[in-house]
Amino acid sequence: MINSNVKHKNDKNLSWKKKLAASIGHVRSSSLPSNTHPLVASVEEQLSRLKASQDTSSSISCGLGGLKELYERADDLVHLPLTQQALCREQLEDVLEGSLRLLDVCGTTRDVFSRMRESVQVLESSLRRRSGGESGLANEVRAFMVTKKELNKMICQCFKSLKGMDRKCKSTVLGKDSEMVAVLSMLREAEEISLAVFDSLLSFLSLPKPRSKLTVLLHSKSASSEVEANEAQKVDAELSLLKAGEDIKLVQVQ
Repeated sequence: MINSNVKHKNDKNLSWKKKLAASIGHVRSSSLPSNTHPLVASVEEQLSRLKASQDTSSSISCGLGGLKELYERADDLVHLPLTQQALCREQLEDVLEGSLRLLDVCGTTRDVFSRMRESVQVLESSLRRRSGGESGLANEVRAFMVTKKELNKMICQCFKSLKGMDRKCKSTVLGKDSEMVAVLSMLREAEEISLAVFDSLLSFLSLPKPRSKLTVLLHSKSASSEVEANEAQKVDAELSLLKAGEDIKLVQVQ
């Protein structure tokens, strides 16, 4: 599911549905009996909703909200007495370990959002004021580009973490008891869906170096009818063009 950094950039237009179908279609090998607790059906329903999500910025937002609801339901399911009896301590610790790793990725992603928002606000303020002349604006753009590179490094580390988590999740050995296998299968599926959602989110946030800044900018506009353009990439292309223009002006003045 989790591709290399290069492949990430080539696969951004894939829908969540395709990503999830490829990554979790093999997971479920059994299901709980139909007369079990209603929470099982509730978790199943939320899993199906998330798998039906599409790869647009609005569905990423809905997907994150859906993950919150999914884990609230899954938490209630795990704390049921029958679930506690079915799962051994080691298996519960494995589930907890996966959740803790996801929390680490959540924290890093939140930091990326925070720094990105702060950098954009500073740059917007500079663009409105145009204070400091041409050199001042060029410096602000350069500072934004430096921050962008730092954020890309953080995102790449998250991709590596997601890849390791994906391998760990797939290598987990399920038990032999049918009901226990079904519960673990749902929890594993929830984790793999979470990995796919964060993979899509981080791919959306990543800011690759465009092949041709102007070409990427024009292409993103022409492709708007097919898929929602990555606003971060468009901003990157615009700023690169702006920075190039400001540098030319500075050379002419000097």
